[in-house]
Amino acid sequence: MTAPFVTPEWLAARLGDPEVTIVDASWHMPAAGRDARAEFAARHIPGAVFFDIDAIADAATGLPHMLPSPEEFARLAGAAGIPSAGTLVVYDSAGLFSAPRVWWTLWTMGAADVRILEGGLPRWIAEAQPVESGAPAPSPRAFTPTLAPDAVAGIDKVRRVLAEGSAQVVDARPADRFAGAVPEPRPGLRSGHMPGARSLPAGSLVANGSLKPTAEIGALVRQAGIDPARPVVTTCGSGVTAATALLALETLGATRVALYDGSWAEWGGRDDTPVATGPA
Repeated sequence: MTAPFVTPEWLAARLGDPEVTIVDASWHMPAAGRDARAEFAARHIPGAVFFDIDAIADAATGLPHMLPSPEEFARLAGAAGIPSAGTLVVYDSAGLFSAPRVWWTLWTMGAADVRILEGGLPRWIAEAQPVESGAPAPSPRAFTPTLAPDAVAGIDKVRRVLAEGSAQVVDARPADRFAGAVPEPRPGLRSGHMPGARSLPAGSLVANGSLKPTAEIGALVRQAGIDPARPVVTTCGSGVTAATALLALETLGATRVALYDGSWAEWGGRDDTPVATGPA
């Protein structure tokens, strides 16, 4: 996987480059009452296309924004104007919230060169870079899928690694949700965490729309009892901020990190999965 971040200055110098595809990956929690697609139409980086996390997904499952099959992903991503070739630069309107999920998705599905815009749209605007409005239909592109199977963990793998202790399960939800001290934002889910999981809230890894410095991330990871040299499975509420934890761990040199796509939306919604409460 390539070094993930590029600066607004780097991207501004490549606006209009046919080998660079800019992808707006903005997404908001359902309770926020915000429409990311409408916000994209109102203001986005020139030439960007929109990646709808909820639409480029497996429509056959009741779980939110699960990865579709590689073939279906290729069809949906290509129709959205996203190729597998060239350099893909992903950003979001929060700075660093949903962009890591789309970065991980594109890489997992076979895009070889995927980057994240440092600071996202807020930094782009703060540096007086250009924006445009409107949402013209994207030009279809060819996306050739090559799934990286080790990047994705299903519920059976998560059960196994928890039972065996063969990988560390890292939960990126806020600490109060991990502890079961507050209700889950999605109705019908139990509160708490997977027994044996470690808490590493994604919000603790980000400052001003960017990952914190590597030394600070390393300190947080050590404090959580996580060893980046050992295999890790990241999880969260629905597989979005789990990608932020995965990204942060990879900046520390971790290479054996998978993401549990179903995350707590699956685990906490079943009656055959154990749940613990309290701190890790």
